[in-house]
Amino acid sequence: MVVKVASGKATSSNEVVVWKNSYSVGIPLIDSQHKELISLTNKLYRSCMKSKEYSKEVFLGVIRGAVDYVGYHFSTEEKIMERVRYPAYGVHKKEHADFVREVLKAVDQLSRDNDYNPLNFVHYLKDWILTHIAVSDTAMGKHLIVLKQQGTLQNMTLKVKQVDHVGEGGCSVQKRFVIG
Repeated sequence: MVVKVASGKATSSNEVVVWKNSYSVGIPLIDSQHKELISLTNKLYRSCMKSKEYSKEVFLGVIRGAVDYVGYHFSTEEKIMERVRYPAYGVHKKEHADFVREVLKAVDQLSRDNDYNPLNFVHYLKDWILTHIAVSDTAMGKHLIVLKQQGTLQNMTLKVKQVDHVGEGGCSVQKRFVIG
């Protein structure tokens, strides 16, 4: 089976989406987190390709880690937006909250309903992430680039907890990142 991705390029059946440089928002920290979200989406997709019982068990395990990572990622974005007084902060934060609510609802439904198809959720996740990156996060990135060009971000750093490879024994450490 071959899956078509947004770029039109075919990829193996192990991925529902692949990172493209055009997804970059111009903030290396956020781009690396977006890559991890795409990786988690592909892990969820692969779990759906197994037997129904295996798929549900693995899916629930991965989604729990994904929920934690999404919270971490949204927190990072929101810290950046607060620091720079991003004008669309309220709208962006609401998008995050609405998405978390949908994810939690899907996890609850999957836990209770044996007929729930987790593949539907994977496609929702993929579409939401790519749309959110393309619209909201790109707008935030452009705002930061303007601030950087104006000299506002020259010395601004952000202390965040860095999480790598959720669910695979990854580490988390405090790091400082230059956001400008």
